[in-house]
Amino acid sequence: MPESTSNPYPVRPFIHATTTSRSLLFSHGEIQSRMWTRDPYALNLEYTRIMMGFLLLNPEPRRIAMIGLGGGSLAKFCHRYLPSARIDVFEINPHVIALRDSFLVPRDDERFAVLQGDGAELIRRYRDEFDAVLVDGYDINGIPAQLTSEAFYEGCFDALSGNGLMVCNFHALNFNYRRYLGRIKQRFAGSVVEVSDTSLAHRIVFACKGDLLKRSAGLPARKPEAMSAAMWSRIAPEL
Repeated sequence: MPESTSNPYPVRPFIHATTTSRSLLFSHGEIQSRMWTRDPYALNLEYTRIMMGFLLLNPEPRRIAMIGLGGGSLAKFCHRYLPSARIDVFEINPHVIALRDSFLVPRDDERFAVLQGDGAELIRRYRDEFDAVLVDGYDINGIPAQLTSEAFYEGCFDALSGNGLMVCNFHALNFNYRRYLGRIKQRFAGSVVEVSDTSLAHRIVFACKGDLLKRSAGLPARKPEAMSAAMWSRIAPEL
């Protein structure tokens, strides 16, 4: 999908439910998020499991920012399996937030919060704060232009801690993908790794504020000592 411009009237998503799953969609045939009803904390879609690969580099993040709530798959996973992490989710569409209970997104508390607003603007309020920034913000037209700009990647860089990681999900068929990747590589000084899912539908870009990914062809393949076996079993098949 191409990038989209901001919509002053956000599209209202809808839920498609089956006997085994519940999905969030903006249009028929384009699933934004999916939840197994019998295992609501599982990462149902492959690209979300790949995004969690940042834990191979930092299995005990102190604070995480997420841009885009969707059905809350990443948010729920981090809330359950990273009990020591503070999680802030930025979601621009109030209609998406209104469906949080339908997808069992945790209630706001001292370590978890969903904030309504433009993630590109909200991230600029922080400096040296987050160990990870996960970018998965889409609307009916694709990825919003403000989430692919040089200013946005600058804001993410500034918001990260010393060896913090930005992880971005892109549709592989986005004809502007190479332009976005070039902006990321420039801001993160080449400390960048690309990973594709098995269907080649998604490209996940990992970018580090430090030097962890320089001269690296991929992510580590072994379970970090600090990672629980339960979490490893959830993400290992893709990693």
